[in-house]
Amino acid sequence: MQYMEKQLKVSKEIQSLIAERLPGHSLDAPFYLSPEIFELDIREIFSKHWIHVAVEPDIPEPGDYVTVEVGLNSIVVVRDDDMSVRAYHNVCRHRGARLCSEHKGSVGNLVCPYHQWTYNLTGELIHADHMGEKFDRSKHGLKPVHVENLAGLIFICLAEQPPRDFAVMRDAMAPYLLPHGLQDCKIAKQVDLIEEGNWKLTMENNRECYHCATNHPELTASLFEFGFGYQSAPGNAEQIAEFDRLAAQRCAEWERGGLPSAEIERLDELVTGFRTQRLPLDRAGESQTLDGKVASGKLLGQFERADLGGLSFWTQPNSWHHFMSDHIVSFSVLPLSAERTLVRTKWLVHKDAREGIDYQLDNLTAVWNATNDQDKRLVELSQQGARSTAYQPGPYSPFTEGLVEKFCTWYIGRLSAGLKSGSATTIAIAVEN
Repeated sequence: MQYMEKQLKVSKEIQSLIAERLPGHSLDAPFYLSPEIFELDIREIFSKHWIHVAVEPDIPEPGDYVTVEVGLNSIVVVRDDDMSVRAYHNVCRHRGARLCSEHKGSVGNLVCPYHQWTYNLTGELIHADHMGEKFDRSKHGLKPVHVENLAGLIFICLAEQPPRDFAVMRDAMAPYLLPHGLQDCKIAKQVDLIEEGNWKLTMENNRECYHCATNHPELTASLFEFGFGYQSAPGNAEQIAEFDRLAAQRCAEWERGGLPSAEIERLDELVTGFRTQRLPLDRAGESQTLDGKVASGKLLGQFERADLGGLSFWTQPNSWHHFMSDHIVSFSVLPLSAERTLVRTKWLVHKDAREGIDYQLDNLTAVWNATNDQDKRLVELSQQGARSTAYQPGPYSPFTEGLVEKFCTWYIGRLSAGLKSGSATTIAIAVEN
């Protein structure tokens, strides 16, 4: 494959689909199928917005790095010698070779395997043989990528000028996340799952729990589905009222103990949309496990009690996270093509927790391994349906799918804003040699 710049001209048909999207309904089929819209998604969403790509425990020591693929761009996120987190395009400034080929690793410097051009961890070119006396190394450092660290969650933005409201999310969310001490965790397990479906179907599926009771027996063993966008409706009003009373009671209790818990809902208000809420859990009420008890005996942060519910945190466009007293589950979604998506899941425990003693890996991962497999099947069924000539946008439930509508409203709004601005009209594409 070679790469070239292509003028991305959005067809009138696609522009009409964006402008005329029917509120309260699923998206038209081309949003899930069209390579043209996939290119638009990469340009207007994944190349312009803050994307969750890693956690601090991915790179605990100086020289540790992790790579992530965003469209055709490879990014390397690295810990420098001063313990700062930095991000660069994973491209040598000589002839463009990829610097780091592995997903994770540790280096003293970033060395191109082709001609050994060498960059320090701050991106400066420090060694380049045979370039002559007039060659200015200072003009050939690595191309930086914007990076932000929110209480141990690492976000990048490929745009020259990233959205400025990340600080709004940081100010709101840091008090919620910091008590869980993500920076003092380790990754107990990472699973990369490929779903044969469009990335938006993955996100839509995550943004509702309408499907949970009948599809996720492991998850709903401890998680109340009513906490995820449910509104009172005929047939479940009493159950929801009871859950709301329990949630309010536990929220007040946790907040009296200094643990922020109340809902913040800004999914479609901001460029950097987000939502959070700490919710009570069923059974033992301690963790998202099959029996509701903690999976790890070594609690996070300075916690002394286990029954702290589950703090859910969602970000637009590509992540969700569950923070509990004993472990954290972090998810990132990365589009691979119009009909293929990578879902990356990480389970984190306290860095001093001992596998086989403080926690059993199978027990720690059981709920979300099962849930991810079930969601993969549901997304793929939806993708298959979108290919049918019989498909047409269907109505969202006003009682259970309001948060899906917020995702779609945000998404369509970002595409519309990008088309109106007329900026960044080229995109890198792969072409056959």
